[in-house]
Amino acid sequence: MENKMVVPSILPGFMELLPGDQIAFNGMMDIIRKNYEKYGFVPIDTPVIEKSEVLLAKGGGETEKQIYRFNKGDSDLSLRFDLTVPLARYVAEHMGQLTFPFRRYQIGKVYRGERNQKGRFREFYQCDIDIIGKGKLNIINDAEIPSIIYSTFKELGFDSFTIRINNRKVLNGFFDSLNITDKAEILRTIDKIDKIGVEGVKEDLENLNIDKLISEKILEFVSVKGTNEEILSYLYNLKIENVEFMDGLEELSKVVFYIAQFGVPEKNFLIDLKIARGLDYYTGTIYETILNDYPSIGSVCSGGRYDNLAEYYTKNKLPGVGISIGLTRLFYQLREANMLKASKGSTLSKVLVIPMDDSSIAYSINVCKDLKDKGIICQVYFEEGKLKKKLSYANMLGVPYVILIGSQEMESKILALKNMFDGTSETGTIEELIEKVK
Repeated sequence: MENKMVVPSILPGFMELLPGDQIAFNGMMDIIRKNYEKYGFVPIDTPVIEKSEVLLAKGGGETEKQIYRFNKGDSDLSLRFDLTVPLARYVAEHMGQLTFPFRRYQIGKVYRGERNQKGRFREFYQCDIDIIGKGKLNIINDAEIPSIIYSTFKELGFDSFTIRINNRKVLNGFFDSLNITDKAEILRTIDKIDKIGVEGVKEDLENLNIDKLISEKILEFVSVKGTNEEILSYLYNLKIENVEFMDGLEELSKVVFYIAQFGVPEKNFLIDLKIARGLDYYTGTIYETILNDYPSIGSVCSGGRYDNLAEYYTKNKLPGVGISIGLTRLFYQLREANMLKASKGSTLSKVLVIPMDDSSIAYSINVCKDLKDKGIICQVYFEEGKLKKKLSYANMLGVPYVILIGSQEMESKILALKNMFDGTSETGTIEELIEKVK
């Protein structure tokens, strides 16, 4: 009986890349990791699979609908859907061994059973930083987070981006002043303003039975524009005598002041009162980052302050602030918008050493070893065939340099380094060629 051939394919909502794109993807990840570490964040790596009772301690909502959950023997297991809940469990579990404020970063895959649509993924990388305090956490930490994002996005090659900032207390206090009770639903509605527009939000507010006059005040409030100083003046001039509103306004003023002290230019951060963040657990500062030339991509980096990270796992109060870059989605959107520089090749090798015959293979291996010892990524081509085929292999990979080795090169110890991009050649000893490649 003949074996049935299986068509090779992956599930929808998952991304895998060819080597050239994977090199570019890994390069972005390395820049993010380097910037996180530059600011003193330490790496952790939590399991992809957690106990369902831990991941779903908060229970209900969209999370439970999207989670990948399964049983293995008597164990009820789930794939992590973000890196924040595992962080909460991690901090609660290892509290006695950690030093607070605890500054951690984690880069890893998360899983969500989202509806399949272009640009949305069911498996994707998140790159998170969080600062966790024990009991208290100074508001200046909220100002440092945007400076790390500024540094990271500058090194990723972006100049025109805006880190938009708001404060949940300002929003909640404003809603209180209008005697609005269902604040969470209003927050989720105005958070959609960039997607559905002012008219769409107006319609949604009507559907929530919000009075027309109240609706107009909400839309006027979230539509305020100006410099950071002008928006702060507008908020102070409202003279809203609400404790939560005033607390939020003081925090927002401090965050804006200290972001500038961290060296972030004002053109790259702006108070935006329509930033609401739909997630329930944010309690203070909130952030979203937009690429100014590509607003349709939406927020490429978001986060905020939360009062009590691990309330479902410990009685200790653990306030925190953090932000997350959705790397898979960002990479996909940049590639779709042709914003990524095309990779010159699908290899990391800088040099391909080609032995001309069997007798020169051992010497070629030694030359390649010398190159690698000096930090130059190198490989030897071992396959048989004509020279044209061997050079074609180098061209297809996009290797910048080739060294051809035959009996003459072995005797003289003088090698030729061929530049595969412009066709020129240089000769010299292995030491001289190493300096040229470097």
